Amino acid sequence: MIRVSDEVRAATAVVALETTLVAHGFPPGEGIEVALESERRVREAGAVPATIGVLEGEIRVGLSEEELDRFTPEARKVGPRDLAGCVVSGETGATTVGGTLAVCRQAGIRFMGTGGIGGVHRGNRLDVSADLLELSRTQAVVVSSGAKSLLDVEATAEVLETLGVPTLGYRTDTLPRFYDAEGGPAVSQRVESVDEAAAIARAHWELGGAGVLLANAPPRSVDVDELIESALNESVELGTTGQGLTPFILGRLHEESGGETLEVNRALIAANAQLAAELAVAAQ
Repeated sequence: MIRVSDEVRAATAVVALETTLVAHGFPPGEGIEVALESERRVREAGAVPATIGVLEGEIRVGLSEEELDRFTPEARKVGPRDLAGCVVSGETGATTVGGTLAVCRQAGIRFMGTGGIGGVHRGNRLDVSADLLELSRTQAVVVSSGAKSLLDVEATAEVLETLGVPTLGYRTDTLPRFYDAEGGPAVSQRVESVDEAAAIARAHWELGGAGVLLANAPPRSVDVDELIESALNESVELGTTGQGLTPFILGRLHEESGGETLEVNRALIAANAQLAAELAVAAQ
């Protein structure tokens, strides 16, 4: 069910990238530009990008530009629970962080770059992203700008602690809040270099641990708390929940900020892909 490209199979330093950001993270047509920029940054840092998605009954690890073009907003959003069903149905499936990690576990890929991980959603209803469980059982380092701002970032950090996932801050003492570098909970340990982060990851794995989150602050910060509250209230009124919530909130943020959050999102995704590549090279 898993087809790994020849380039990825031959590489010694590989960085996994998701496809949900292509299909659902940006306005139609813009996601592929972000994905290609991320791949370019990975290559410049000396690693090989392994963008992952489901096409024609296969989980493909390492997609061509032509294949990336097929991840439109109509693509199915695929987490770990959805991989088998999407393969069997023959649908086009855009992998989430959790879905990508599940494939990394099978393909032996240990580094991933992304924008922000999913986590514990705000509110009284229990809604916890599968990203966290996959982090707790996959020996991989995920480089992200913390958890998405629309989440309960403090609760997400507490669950990561419970699951035994180290949160390393790359030259920061706090977990970034996606668009905002400040105000998040304390990381479990600050690191100053990719060599230090790689050493901790190796030691964590040798001790029987699994996932590691390397938090990289966004290149510039935007305070979006009020916009998020407004969008969340609107989502309640409209009954938007589950997998549709994140794309809805992100869309509202992009509209209400005049595109400012969109620019920050683009920049942090590319920066995280580059840092993941530098880490993959250092870990060889």
